Amino acid sequence: MAKKAASFAALGGLVFSTDAGRHCPDCSQPVAACICKQTLLPAGDGIARVRRESKGRGGKTVTTISGVPLAEDALKDLATSLKKRCGTGGALKDGVIEIQGDHVELLLAELLKHGFKAKKSGG
Repeated sequence: MAKKAASFAALGGLVFSTDAGRHCPDCSQPVAACICKQTLLPAGDGIARVRRESKGRGGKTVTTISGVPLAEDALKDLATSLKKRCGTGGALKDGVIEIQGDHVELLLAELLKHGFKAKKSGG
């Protein structure tokens, strides 16, 4: 059984404060001054690669888009607009946009319309 802390100093510092409003759980800064969400662009050649995958997904086909040179928030907005354009669901996992179904040609056209360099990858 864990021992209870005898004083506030034993708790490791500030327990609760409403001085600056909400704080980011990652960098402990006020939400307005959060620095952890301001990530740099991902390293790469700037070409968005669109491919169709079905391995490891129980036979379901998924179209993936990787290498898009955008920050996390802008990438999330792009994924949302692409999902709406295809009329299907999808996800954003580790900088890779996944769209349910086989929509390679449609997504290539949409990415070119948004001003990205895009190419078909894989078979």
